[in-house]
Amino acid sequence: MSIKKALVMTLGTVAVMGAGLFASNETANADTRVTVKQGDSVWALANNHQTSVSAIEKANNLQNSAMIYVGQSLVIPSNTTTTTSANVASQGYTAPATSTTTTTPSTQNQATTATTSQNTTSNTTSASTGVSGSEASAKAWIANKESGGSYSATNGQYVGKYQLSSSYLNGDYSAANQEKVANQYVASRYGSWSAAQSFWQANGWY
Repeated sequence: MSIKKALVMTLGTVAVMGAGLFASNETANADTRVTVKQGDSVWALANNHQTSVSAIEKANNLQNSAMIYVGQSLVIPSNTTTTTSANVASQGYTAPATSTTTTTPSTQNQATTATTSQNTTSNTTSASTGVSGSEASAKAWIANKESGGSYSATNGQYVGKYQLSSSYLNGDYSAANQEKVANQYVASRYGSWSAAQSFWQANGWY
């Protein structure tokens, strides 16, 4: 066997083995082999296959990535790791939840409810006595003088907060009836609670 022939066979064997190793590496890494077409560039190929220009240069031992030609076969290395990382990062990202603040409306509602409650209580109190302002003050003054403000106070035939005759109350000693009858009595006899107070101050009774 001549030295030239042996050299050719050796180079051929090395080429085949190298190709086998390369093919094996390509399969393991799921690389892609493409044939350069008119208008292709390393940058475009890298962009289309989601890899980098430097990765293509390294895989094909390109000294100048701008120097590729139509019909040239190039290995496009897979970007599995990068893609996986990107996917993991994408999957791991959780959009911040949009929270709706309900504390303020709730607080406002509670405040409104409390105000309404206070108004209702105030109105109920005013309605129960049937008078307001100076008349309410005069009425409260007389009630304090007559019974200390007690609906259950009694003194012989006189009953309740305003010490009304039991006949006036007609057997109904409820607070509501005492208030109503007292207003009727004062309106018919004095015209107002203020006048009744003035009379009481002058005479010690009304």
